[in-house]
Amino acid sequence: MSHEAMLTGCENLAFIEDLYSNYVRNPQSVAPEWQTYFGQMLNGDRATATAQIGPSFAPPSLFGARNGHSSNGNGQAGTNGSSAAHDMEVAVRQEKVTQLVRNYRMRGHLFAKVNPLGERATTSETWRDEKHLDPRHFGFTDADMGRRYSTVGMGGADNLTLGEVLKRLQNTYCRYIGVQFMHIDNVAEREWLQNRMEKSENRIQLSQTAQFRILTRLTDASTFEDFLRTKFKSAKTFSLEGAESLIPLLDMAIEKAGDQGVDEIVMGMAHRGRLNVLANILAKDKSQIFREVADLDPHLYEQRGDVKYHLGHSRDWTTMSGKKVHLSMCFNPSHLEFVNPVALGRTRAKQNGGGDVDHSRVLALQIHGDAAFAGEGVIQETLNLSQLKGYETGGSLHIIINNQIGFTTGPDEARSTQYCTDIGKMLQIPIFHVNGEHPEAVAQVVNLAMDFRREFKRDVIIDMYCYRRHGHNEQDEPRFTQPLTYKLIDQRDGVRETYLDHLITLGGVTMDQAEWVAEETRRDMEMQLERGTSSDYKPHSDTLGGQWKGYHGGADKDTPDVDTGVPIEQLSALMKKMVEVPADFHIHPRLKSMVLDARVEMADGKKPLNWGAAELLAYGSLAVDKTHVRLSGQDCGRGTFSHRQAIWHDVENGSTYCGLKHISPDQAPVDIFNSPLSEVGVMGFEYGYSLDYPSGLVLWEAQFGDFVNVAQVIIDQFIVSAEEKWKRLSSLVLLLPHGYEGQGPEHSSARLERFLAQCAEDNIQVIQPTTPAQIFHALRRQVMRPIRKPLIVMTPKSLLRLPEASSTLADLATGTFQRILPDQHPSLKKPKRILLCSGKIYYELAAEREKLKRDDVAILRVEQLYPLRPEHLEAALSSYAAGTPVHWVQEEPENMGAWWYMRIHFGEQLLGRYPFSVIARGESASPATGSHKSHHNEQHKILDQAFAGL
Repeated sequence: MSHEAMLTGCENLAFIEDLYSNYVRNPQSVAPEWQTYFGQMLNGDRATATAQIGPSFAPPSLFGARNGHSSNGNGQAGTNGSSAAHDMEVAVRQEKVTQLVRNYRMRGHLFAKVNPLGERATTSETWRDEKHLDPRHFGFTDADMGRRYSTVGMGGADNLTLGEVLKRLQNTYCRYIGVQFMHIDNVAEREWLQNRMEKSENRIQLSQTAQFRILTRLTDASTFEDFLRTKFKSAKTFSLEGAESLIPLLDMAIEKAGDQGVDEIVMGMAHRGRLNVLANILAKDKSQIFREVADLDPHLYEQRGDVKYHLGHSRDWTTMSGKKVHLSMCFNPSHLEFVNPVALGRTRAKQNGGGDVDHSRVLALQIHGDAAFAGEGVIQETLNLSQLKGYETGGSLHIIINNQIGFTTGPDEARSTQYCTDIGKMLQIPIFHVNGEHPEAVAQVVNLAMDFRREFKRDVIIDMYCYRRHGHNEQDEPRFTQPLTYKLIDQRDGVRETYLDHLITLGGVTMDQAEWVAEETRRDMEMQLERGTSSDYKPHSDTLGGQWKGYHGGADKDTPDVDTGVPIEQLSALMKKMVEVPADFHIHPRLKSMVLDARVEMADGKKPLNWGAAELLAYGSLAVDKTHVRLSGQDCGRGTFSHRQAIWHDVENGSTYCGLKHISPDQAPVDIFNSPLSEVGVMGFEYGYSLDYPSGLVLWEAQFGDFVNVAQVIIDQFIVSAEEKWKRLSSLVLLLPHGYEGQGPEHSSARLERFLAQCAEDNIQVIQPTTPAQIFHALRRQVMRPIRKPLIVMTPKSLLRLPEASSTLADLATGTFQRILPDQHPSLKKPKRILLCSGKIYYELAAEREKLKRDDVAILRVEQLYPLRPEHLEAALSSYAAGTPVHWVQEEPENMGAWWYMRIHFGEQLLGRYPFSVIARGESASPATGSHKSHHNEQHKILDQAFAGL
């Protein structure tokens, strides 16, 4: 290591001091190179060395010899010969100050007074080593407090005394705001933050008007909670008490967003404080809130609806400067943080739909709980999306209501990390810990966080330390499990009272003014309660408007099928355009010969269409009809089984090209994004996207259908139940590769039975298409019908290239998706047996029938398993004699697949006249065997049973 490098490393200061002291006493006691170096310094030859001695933020003239002069640490000049040794000491002291500044920036948050309960803010005292912030640790004494040092880079004066430096650092990093930002590698971001914070000492100057607005918002929050406690003593409302500063925080964030050009905010939050936010931020009618809390309309919610603290709402907010900001609160189940990717997806959809290409006009604002933020894996999956091309939104504002408890579990039992926010460090973003009992500190943090997000288009986290005045819910007794914590809580006044005392002391407000505001708020709520609980009150009903106008949910039978065909000439032209390779693009030769050239032959009618070709034609035909298509999932650009090949990679420079994007100059966008290795986060994002893009085709594809169960929360709590619970519609398509081909328990089943078990009241559609034409028509039908329902597709694997599973251009040119495909046998006699099936097993049954030369067994394919009404089966079976046995044939074990769904809905006598039974693998706890040979043996047994006894 060079002398210069050693001198600039703060960790080497003690070593250098010792070395220099030894040299002064005895030059022979140090190595020859150090003898030379120190000798040159003392002889005045310092031109090379001194430029490296000072800290990075200090001007070179402070330490280096300039015209025979140098500083002696008190602003006085000295000669080279007499001051060289002293200059070295000054340089060393300056480096110590530099290290002290850095320590405050890195570790000041550990000593900040962010916890209103006065307890430690982190989970371990081992992190809190005070010596690193103690000037005595660096050898400074009281006598050094008046010495001046360079402070260039601290956002203020170029030099300050050591005492002034310490005061500024303590005010900035150790008062009511603790900041973690030194983990950020981006120097511009880090310096931006430290300049903003240190210049203002992390304190915002508020006008009396702004202070009174904060007081008013605190009054709104606390009075609302008091009112609920008084009027609804036994109701669960998940109170905000102890965290009332959330309301002014949100108020300030929205005002700031409006001034920054944001015109829409999508909010996601769990149940803690949700009613308060709905009332005081979203302006939901309090009379309706009170009626919902009183539960006065049970007849409206039999087997439908949701609890009041899961409901969403929207409103238009007008800022003090006259800007309009639309607020939308997402509906959310009790599964806390799973709304986060949904909110992000909604945000991205609004940005794309509104032409917000730089992601500056729509903001995702996510409100978290401390235990959930540290504990739930969906947090990591959602954070990971923030900087990815297919999912970025320009940065989310994360607000953590840090109650310092999760139900009854304290931080020491809830996480292994120092803070609940440590997962956020993965993004290298600032994390602001702030004391929720100091609203003006909260105001500073909001202002800084919003500016950072706008400047760098990155996420930012506000960790607002507070407490939970009651138990997990209002009937819960928290003193059983946290007796000491609740002793402290019981002794505390509310944040409104403490802030009011502060303002009265400043002379900015009087007690009479404050009480007038509170009384007016209470009087209004009394009126709203009387109105909401009156017998003639009519609850608000949600109606679909805006971009949802013209779409509907409800019964499938009320929406007729539509013709989804596309003329052959157009299909041919589309296919040729999609496979057109730019002249300067170097495509893989095998990809061209095996896929693209084959698709040209398909376009010319020389080859039948396979699944991949038909699927891309569905996307392309919709795009030229101005329908936005978005597909994401693991490896979906190529497809798990290489069937799609929608994105090509240049073999020479690595650039990519998607032919679907270049069909026509005025086409709608086609976006295909390979997702991270995530199911719940990405599916939640795409579900959210579908909520705000009803005119588009939004698809999520699983790598294997088996992996869909990782996202079960999104399926259960959102996709299959949102219309019933919240009257929210979605047309999201899930593509789930499914089929038994000897690949083992985790690569065989998309758990069809789970989806069918949740089918009711036409909530979703479940299909298992077996031809390219069927997937073409199904995807187009999903957009062209005005009904909006999620579509679950059991997609094939081996059928992707099976010659028998092909279609012609003519098959795509006419008709629509067929729920049941009739028997294809050319000379079927009066059947002795009818085989009903779905999916890949059809082709094996058909091949077995051909091998056995049986012309007395009918094989019908049920392509749409739900909704499947009796009239569909009636039409398909009407030509077969009553009493003919019908066997449901499936690859899945008997307790899985579609059998139990079919049996429950259609009984032992199908349509009342066909004996109905099953042929399947035996019941099993696992979907499939891990032995390839055993798989084939089991498959042959199914085929043998299907034709046995004839």
